[in-house]
Amino acid sequence: MAKVTMLNMAGAEAGIIELNDAIFGIEVNEYAVHEVIKNYLANQRQGTQSALTRAEVRGGGRKPFRQKGTGRHRQGSTTDPSQIGGGVVFAPKPRDYRYSVPKKVRRLALKSVLTSKVQENEIVVLDALKLDAPKTKDMIKVLENVKAAKKALIVTAEKDDVVIKAAANIPGVKTTMVSQMNVYEIVNHTSFIITADAVKKIEEVYA
Repeated sequence: MAKVTMLNMAGAEAGIIELNDAIFGIEVNEYAVHEVIKNYLANQRQGTQSALTRAEVRGGGRKPFRQKGTGRHRQGSTTDPSQIGGGVVFAPKPRDYRYSVPKKVRRLALKSVLTSKVQENEIVVLDALKLDAPKTKDMIKVLENVKAAKKALIVTAEKDDVVIKAAANIPGVKTTMVSQMNVYEIVNHTSFIITADAVKKIEEVYA
């Protein structure tokens, strides 16, 4: 099992924690990670784009000019896509971009990115994360103490409104719970800050 030094909120060592190799020590599967991130981004798309085809634009009731004798190309309608103000060829229409990825692939991708964070020394395990009040300056101090990168993801075992509010106004910092973790957010943040309780919960769910 991989062993990681656990820190407290002051940045001092608070012991050693062993991470389950079935989650934090597997062979990284880049294909699974790519598929899950692609799926996540596709599912975020609103799909509200829309343009008018030649059948939908206004006009086109009569031939704009005579067939011959004008020196211009022949034209039968002002709605033709080649005309200014005409319709769009193969116009985009509202659609749903959502699709699903097998559960086994999602789990493999999550374990892969967690393993990557351990291998690249981008994981910070805190013995606890408890703030007396939702103050941004207190959270900034904690992040400085543990030498977190500018982009940091804070993971807690359960929802903690104080932690969420304290980190809400810090650029590049995001909070989440174990039950709402996703591969994209883990990859998109350099520092992966997680509490010891959250580690235990991850091992209970995914081991």
